[in-house]
Amino acid sequence: MAAGDDNHGVEQRVDRVVLADGTTVAYARAGAGRPLVYVMGWLTHLRLSWELPAERALYEALARGCRLVRYDRAGSGLSDATDRPASLEFELEQLGAVAAAVGEPFDLMGTSMGVPVAVAWAAAHPATVRRLVLYGGWARGGELSPPGVREHILGLVGSHWGLGSDVLTDIFAPDADRSTRAELARYQRACSSAATAQALLALSYRLDVSDRLAHVRAPTLVVHRTGDRAAPVAQAATLADGIGGARLALLPGRSHLPYAGDRDALVRVVRRFLGLPVPRRRADGLTVRQREVADLISQGCTNREIAARLGIDERSAEGHVERIRLRLGFRSRAQVAAWYSERRDRL
Repeated sequence: MAAGDDNHGVEQRVDRVVLADGTTVAYARAGAGRPLVYVMGWLTHLRLSWELPAERALYEALARGCRLVRYDRAGSGLSDATDRPASLEFELEQLGAVAAAVGEPFDLMGTSMGVPVAVAWAAAHPATVRRLVLYGGWARGGELSPPGVREHILGLVGSHWGLGSDVLTDIFAPDADRSTRAELARYQRACSSAATAQALLALSYRLDVSDRLAHVRAPTLVVHRTGDRAAPVAQAATLADGIGGARLALLPGRSHLPYAGDRDALVRVVRRFLGLPVPRRRADGLTVRQREVADLISQGCTNREIAARLGIDERSAEGHVERIRLRLGFRSRAQVAAWYSERRDRL
C-alpha cells in the first residue's frame, strides 16, 4: 500500500507541559518516527480539530511515517487560560517547552500565525531544526491588510465574537460551502474567549520577523495559495527571498486554512520536501481525495453533503464526482457507488 493511502489507523495522544509560571500547555502526538513539530495558526483546539474530518485528515496525512506534534497555545483549546499578554516571546516560550518534551532535533512546520513564530524559533535555535516548512504565513503582520480593516475586524471579534468569527471564516475558507463555514465559525468560538481571540489576532498583526529571516539556516520550503485572502501571496515571496536558499511553492486556491481546498496537493509538496513517502495514485487511477468522495457517494451523500464532510465547496465536490465517473468509465453515480461498495475492503 502506498504511504498515506490509509490514515485511519493514526491516533493522537494528548499530554501537557508546564511553563515556568505554572501555565499548562497541552500538546498532542500522532504517528511514529522522526518528529515534525507543527505550530498552528490563530486559534486551536487539539480535541475538536481531531474531530473535524477535513482537519483530521490533514494531520493524519502529515503523520504518516513521522511523529506529528501539535499544541494549543495558552488561552486556546485544552491549554490553560492566562493573564499574560500575547507576545512573540511568550509564543517562543511555549514552543520551547514543547521542543524540550520532544527532546531531539525536529522538522518544524508553521501555518498562518505559526509561520513568524517558527521563523523566530529557527533563527534563534538553528541546531534544533532539521527542515522548516512555512505555509500561509507572513514576515510582516502590519502588511496583511490596511489599518482600517484590521481595526474593524479586531473590534468585531472583541465586541461581537459570533459575527467576528463568521467574517473571519469567510476570509479563511471562502471556497467552503455555507454549512462548512458555519461549522468552522462555531469551532473558532469553542477554541477561546472573545478577549483571547482578539488579543491573539492583534498579535498576528504586530508580528514582524523580517529582520530574522537571514538568520534561518535550516533548509526551508515556503508554501502559499495564490488567492489566499488572509495572507497576501507577496508575504510568501518576502519570506522566500529573505531566507537563504528557500524554495517557494505556489499552489492554486483561495483558502487560507491548510485543510480547506486542495489538501492533497499541500500534503504532497510538504511530504516531498521533508523526504517522506508521497501518496501515489492506485491502480484504479483514483487519488486519495477521489476515493474519499467515492466512499461518500457509496453512502448516498449528495454533492452538498460531500462538500460539507470534506471541507470543500460544492462545485469542487461536483468536479470530483465527474472526474471519478469519467476515470472509471461509468455513466452514473449509482455505478460509482456499486463499484466502491464491492471493493471497499480492498481499497
